[in-house]
Amino acid sequence: MSTPPAGPASAPTAPPIDAGRSTVGTPARRSGRSTVKWVLLLGALATLPAFTVDMYLPLLPDVATDLDASPALAQLTLAGMLVGGALGQLVIGPLSDRYGRRAPVIIGLALHVVTSILCAVVPGIGWLITLRVLQGFFNASAQVVSIAVIRDRFTGSDAARILSRLMLVIGLAPLLAPTFGSLIASHGTWRWVFWVLAVLGVILALIVLRFMPETLETERRQTGGIGSVFRGYGTLLRDRHFLALAVLPGLGMAVLMSYVVGSPFVLQEGYGLTHGQFAALFAVNGIGLVISAQVNASLVRRVAPIRILRTALVLQSVFAVGLLVVALTGAGGLIGLLAALWLTLALQGLIPANASALALTRHGERAGTAAAVIGAFQAGVAGLVSPLVGVLGGDEVAMSAVMLGAVVASLLVLGLATPAFRKGGWHLPT
Repeated sequence: MSTPPAGPASAPTAPPIDAGRSTVGTPARRSGRSTVKWVLLLGALATLPAFTVDMYLPLLPDVATDLDASPALAQLTLAGMLVGGALGQLVIGPLSDRYGRRAPVIIGLALHVVTSILCAVVPGIGWLITLRVLQGFFNASAQVVSIAVIRDRFTGSDAARILSRLMLVIGLAPLLAPTFGSLIASHGTWRWVFWVLAVLGVILALIVLRFMPETLETERRQTGGIGSVFRGYGTLLRDRHFLALAVLPGLGMAVLMSYVVGSPFVLQEGYGLTHGQFAALFAVNGIGLVISAQVNASLVRRVAPIRILRTALVLQSVFAVGLLVVALTGAGGLIGLLAALWLTLALQGLIPANASALALTRHGERAGTAAAVIGAFQAGVAGLVSPLVGVLGGDEVAMSAVMLGAVVASLLVLGLATPAFRKGGWHLPT
């Protein structure tokens, strides 16, 4: 079934906010073996940005020392990658709607390999920050294409379920990457991490070439010149409910990245944990994300994604308040802080998948562009918000305050820009 080209026409009539049926001519149900194949394949792609951040994470203090930089500048090497990822997705998403999914991701992976090699030999912190922005720009292709492919083949509650399964694979990144980073550091320096990331990029490119077919048929691609393809953003930006849903994963990523950039200094320098101990605790929080993602995959079969989303955000707000109280008072010491962090972060597994699936359902005819907006918000909002942890002092209070601010912002966006909290709002057409 062909879809109309992007253009300046008014926003199309969209399905209800919790719609789970397909709006394009793709089968809604797949065999279990096929689903596993797509989860593993797309999960491998989607984890590249996460591995690029998390493998490097325990070594952040070493980077600051080796390059004679402040902790705030070292943290910018993480934030820079996120900002680069946001820009990259805004460019790559529309191109994938015009030229298909395979070519953009293969080119992006090749350039990720080049920038990784350059990061491994960089002479100073300024160069490293610049290269990390470029690295984020290029490997953004892996994430935006993986989400667009899901929308090519699944919609609504089915897409939410597959995205939740995808979270199981993505959740392995924080479980394994810091441990790998610590292992690499025990045999070399932080620079070795980037050599490993270059090899990982080569492997992923070979996997795509061998196992990922083109999922966007020629007749479903956006037509016209590049300008007309990028004008698809105008349609998306006029859809208030799409924007509200699309920004929620970004605010959620801001919660997670505020923890990511702050925790090495809070736990290793503030509480004296070793690289190995930090990696183990980071893995425990990763387990929380995986568990909640799998709970969500089961819930969406019976409960509308919008109901899950609003409940999860309310609970996360309560836990985030508790986290800030623990940070301010020191109640429970390290154990109290870790418990409050675990509860706050675990709820993330219930939020991005549902918000992304609902947003994509509204604009299946330009899934790549829509996925780019979602991904740009994810990387851009997190990249802008997470450095506030360092600006506010870099301790547990700063980290907890920024996390709470992002959670409250998410709750306000959902409440003010969607009908989620109105009586019967989950049934209202959007």
